[in-house]
Amino acid sequence: MTKIRTLAFVLPFLFGSVALAQPPRPVAITVDVSHDLGPYKPIYAWFGYDEANYTTMRDGKALLRELHDLSPAPVHIRAHHLLSSGDGVAALKWSSTNVYSEDASGKPVYDFRILDSIFDEYRDAGVVPMFELGFTPKALASGTGDYEDRYPGASTGGTVHSPPNDYDKWQAMIRTVVAHMVQRYGRETVAKWYFEVWNEPDISYWHGTPQQYFELYDRTVAGVRAALPEAKVGGPATTGPGSDKAARFLDDFLAHVAAQKTPLDFISFHAKGRPQIENGEVTMGLAKELNDVDRGFAIVARYPQFHKLPIILSEADPEGCAACSMKVNPANAYRNGTLYPAYTAAAYKRLFELADRHGVNLVSMLSWSFEFENRDYFEGFRSLATNGIDKPILNFFRMAGLMQGRRVAASSDGAMDAVQIIARGVRGAPDIDAFATAGGDSAAVMVWNYHDEDRPAPSAPVTVTVRGLPASAGRVRLLQYRIDDTHSNAYTAWKAMGSPQKPTSRQLAALKAQDGLQLLDSPRWLAARQGAVTIAADLPRQSVSLLQLDWSAASR
Repeated sequence: MTKIRTLAFVLPFLFGSVALAQPPRPVAITVDVSHDLGPYKPIYAWFGYDEANYTTMRDGKALLRELHDLSPAPVHIRAHHLLSSGDGVAALKWSSTNVYSEDASGKPVYDFRILDSIFDEYRDAGVVPMFELGFTPKALASGTGDYEDRYPGASTGGTVHSPPNDYDKWQAMIRTVVAHMVQRYGRETVAKWYFEVWNEPDISYWHGTPQQYFELYDRTVAGVRAALPEAKVGGPATTGPGSDKAARFLDDFLAHVAAQKTPLDFISFHAKGRPQIENGEVTMGLAKELNDVDRGFAIVARYPQFHKLPIILSEADPEGCAACSMKVNPANAYRNGTLYPAYTAAAYKRLFELADRHGVNLVSMLSWSFEFENRDYFEGFRSLATNGIDKPILNFFRMAGLMQGRRVAASSDGAMDAVQIIARGVRGAPDIDAFATAGGDSAAVMVWNYHDEDRPAPSAPVTVTVRGLPASAGRVRLLQYRIDDTHSNAYTAWKAMGSPQKPTSRQLAALKAQDGLQLLDSPRWLAARQGAVTIAADLPRQSVSLLQLDWSAASR
């Protein structure tokens, strides 16, 4: 069950200098629960990470269970290096299972102990694997030089990323691994998994040509389907199609599978923003991420035979390196506080908007974020938790998990649409907007105040009018959850303690007490008039609120 806590009091929120002369203009948001926009797909319920071996470590095991609990829909997990050779000890941007090796005569030797421990943990946590079939076991690697990746040096330089030296052996290995999964976890269970072929073959994650990847894809599908004919297999998991090279690779891949009639059950690609330090401040790049999505959707939409297939954004993030802490890139400081969830909220609505515009079937916005075991507290990795302490971004996903039913119309006179953001980013006025769902006798409205530039600014006065309520909705119960500097935010609590790297047991307890969503105030009952209610709030910059409304008899 999603963690939700109520504060007994609300601290005043002070953001920026009182000397700011111009108060922000009021923003009016209108939600019409009778105006249906389409299904609300749980695109938020997908997560991934490089270091697959963190799955079985203390904080990784605990976080998997938190992820399971935040969503009523199945939570999917994707990880790199599930076929890589090694001792099963994780490092930044590296992990291994040693599932495949060969004896002196070149015959395959399988050792499923590490791989099984990872997938057993997924099973026990109640999450669903998205099995990324990569990278190349050492015995099959065709390249020369070091096998393993070495971060922060050649982090994708190892021959683990080379094409197999024998495609027949690769195909047989895939068949054997999938058959093992079917035997261990059951045919019905494994048939629900998504099998993705490789990761980012358009860049240095693949040390071969596009044509060699296309052969790898064909052979991998054949191996998977030999073990499980009904399996869902897809790819190509390319980088953002905002790049001409990545766009061409995705297009050529779709042309290849169309011509060869190779099975394709879903299409995957990635979308990333680009935060930078500008004028001494973190400045995000939401325009780049949305441009990646827009161009990728446009490519898929050109193929009538494919444009209704599920699209999995198998990495959708503000930038590209989860393991690069803010010590490596100061702009990555956005990951600790409220800028990360505010950015994600602004992106969230626009992903649905772009999918609607192109008529494609988006099913996943996978956040490439998990946890980094035994690192400094709030070191600035792209993670959901730090040493077992939830970060504010995790509470965005909890909010998304509380939204149910179908998407309904939400408009704001302080908002920008996807086209406007792609054209110029969120650099002038902030994006103050809402995303809403409704079903049965309830609705949920997510509201945010986002700006690319992480600068001090006053709170914005916002009025949310929810229309289209049934005539029977005389009294409406309102719960308002908030992510800001003083709510659902262990980071500011940690800083207030003096940023301890060795917290005392009392400090740890206080930080753990910040886990979960916090209510902004006590539940309220609103009187509906002519099928509408109005909620007024001050919304701090880089904050997110979730308004839950319930007009069922049980709520009265």
